[in-house]
Amino acid sequence: MTIADAAPRLAKGQLKSEKLTEECLSQIEALNPKLNAFITVTADEALKAARDADKDIAGGRYRGPLHGIPVSLKDLVDLKGIRTTAGSLVRASHVATEDAVVTSRLRDAGAVFVGKTNLHEFAFGTTTEDSGFGKAHHPVDPSRSPGGSSGGSAIAIATGMSLGTVGTDTGGSIRIPAAVCGIVGLKPGWGEISASGVVPLSRQLDHVGPLGACVTDAWIQYNAMLPAGRQTTGVPAAASLKGLRLGVPAGYLFDQLDADVERVVMSTIDTLRRSGAIVTEVAIPHATDMAAIYLHLVLGDAAEYHARTLMSRPQDYTPNVRLRLEMARYVLAEDYVRALRGKAVIAHEVDRAMDGVDALVLPSLAIPAPPIGAVTMPVKGGPEAVRTLMLRCTQPFNLSGHPAISIPCGHAHGGLPIGFQLAGHHGQTPALVQAALAVERAIAHAG
Repeated sequence: MTIADAAPRLAKGQLKSEKLTEECLSQIEALNPKLNAFITVTADEALKAARDADKDIAGGRYRGPLHGIPVSLKDLVDLKGIRTTAGSLVRASHVATEDAVVTSRLRDAGAVFVGKTNLHEFAFGTTTEDSGFGKAHHPVDPSRSPGGSSGGSAIAIATGMSLGTVGTDTGGSIRIPAAVCGIVGLKPGWGEISASGVVPLSRQLDHVGPLGACVTDAWIQYNAMLPAGRQTTGVPAAASLKGLRLGVPAGYLFDQLDADVERVVMSTIDTLRRSGAIVTEVAIPHATDMAAIYLHLVLGDAAEYHARTLMSRPQDYTPNVRLRLEMARYVLAEDYVRALRGKAVIAHEVDRAMDGVDALVLPSLAIPAPPIGAVTMPVKGGPEAVRTLMLRCTQPFNLSGHPAISIPCGHAHGGLPIGFQLAGHHGQTPALVQAALAVERAIAHAG
């Protein structure tokens, strides 16, 4: 069941939040031992909140489409009275004394919190393999990664463990697991959603946003996460595909793709063209420099945040994340400053690429879900490192700060989902969602 399905039924009293929450908790109980999507389950608190929601709704105090909806939080996001581990034994006993801003806004909207989801330790990875609480597993094929770092959040939506969820995205950590698990992941524009009360990876690049079963569900959550004065009622109308201007950033972002990903993404672009969209090629000239720019910013920011605990508790980090953090100590100040300048260049070039188009379209991810433990994957041009491939198509919009969304567009051989990414103009996330609604509908009709 989606939020869009459940909300009107809850509002009319045709469905009870307590029953819906029990169903999600039953899914967690049944599937979490195999998939390891949750670090902490808040069953008692959730059921009490659900019963309170049912009383409020029955009493005419309906708060909107998230009222009574079971929601999970990536375990970087503070939930008062519950531990925030960030997927690390370093924080295994850290209990939040206050809600994060985004948690508070979802609570005000009536959301019911069922627990905290697993992630790549401190969000410093793309596969959710390196977690102090054990690796997470793909819901279609448990031998594969669910993506990361918000891997547990994506599993929760894909399996009905929760109807909504909050993730974070520093280099693609909302869109990557969304693409891998066949759901929708929305990275709003930088700074749109408060990151206060969220454990940081890179304050330069961190974004907070929703994952959902469909674009409408992502919108409902995103809207509730905004400051009260910026929230709207209802869901934006889907854009018309006829005349919608789409830019394809050819070159680097399409150069190293898995054969199935290339086939499905290019077929989706053809479907949009046949539906009346105007598709043109655009350029991001310094795209080949993005990985280096991103790396120096993330490493520099992470080194500063982890300096004390890396010295005092190195044994409590997972080996791979500890190694990255130890490498981070050697980022020079001049490299960090150059990376800041490079970030500004990429932002400018993405703005230029978007001149005359409504959205950019490209793969969310260069590969389907990789096997757990895989170091490289075959792509056009030869084998490439998994981490590089998983960040390749999403990094541009963390560096530039533009909003971006991943929606499912098909499957690779073996049934693994493939994601299609749209990026929008600065400050125009609602317009991006309107385009995504139209693309989602076109993909459904084509299928």
